Amino acid sequence: MPIFSVRHITEYRYRQPVKFGEHRLLFRPRDSYDQRLLEATLIVEPEPASIRWIHDVFGNCVAIIRISRKSPVLRFETQIRLDHTADSIEFKIEDKALTYPFVYDPEEMSDLKPTMERHYPDQADEIGRWAKQFLKPKGPTDTGHLLMTMCYAVRESFIYSRRSEEGTQSPLKTLQSRKGTCRDFALLMMEGARSLGLAARFVSGYVYVPDRDGSMTRGGGSTHAWCQIYLPGAGWVEFDPTNGIVGNRDLIRVAVARDPSQAIPLYGSYSGRAEDFDDMSVQVNVTTHQNDGEIHDIDIPVVERSAVQRV
Repeated sequence: MPIFSVRHITEYRYRQPVKFGEHRLLFRPRDSYDQRLLEATLIVEPEPASIRWIHDVFGNCVAIIRISRKSPVLRFETQIRLDHTADSIEFKIEDKALTYPFVYDPEEMSDLKPTMERHYPDQADEIGRWAKQFLKPKGPTDTGHLLMTMCYAVRESFIYSRRSEEGTQSPLKTLQSRKGTCRDFALLMMEGARSLGLAARFVSGYVYVPDRDGSMTRGGGSTHAWCQIYLPGAGWVEFDPTNGIVGNRDLIRVAVARDPSQAIPLYGSYSGRAEDFDDMSVQVNVTTHQNDGEIHDIDIPVVERSAVQRV
């Protein structure tokens, strides 16, 4: 069982001291049978007036931070350490759902319905047609093969590109441009699965994969995003279309949500002029202690998927 450690620093700089509004931070991983939180620390500069913890509507752990004094610098440093167990990708799907199409149980349907509905305009059903290409022309399709093929197709057919702008682009734009970020690819697969009547949700967290083939894993060493599809008997199964990962291998879940806009890692505001904002820097360091006793490090400056508003 490897132990993952993540050190995540986000720093905002201003040309003069500014007043800060409330900030909401998603960094504490979700405890589960496959990832057990050992340690989680948070350091904020300037020292906050208060830090309050809540569980949001999805059960994610959110830190609500209030800062009472002005400062030209706002810095968040989070550190986590957790045990992680990789699941087998041999899904224990119920017999009735082994092939597509299938129907969810009525007692689950009311809870799954919001994650089954398509959330983005697609008048010509381009995403639906894209998703249907992974179905067999005749007869039922193996459910696991359908979703794995869709996941791998994004990895092989789309161009991964970091983007500094806030937010997630529409799945239709991702499909048409054939490029995007990890958040864009996760949303595209979610909408593709939803077009087939499957329940899908968004996941925000971290990915760690050693440099096995001489090339860095997409999104490795930074905040990352992927999706989960609900399969009867197997539950919520991880699919990372950015890297073609199926199952939870090397994926550290921090937050789940119905839509990417509900799982922004850091969100807040400041009072001042637009020109007061100077710069923002993010550094993420992911390490894992393997069974061979060695420590493997990734240390990459990245553009965070965070939002700070001026008020």
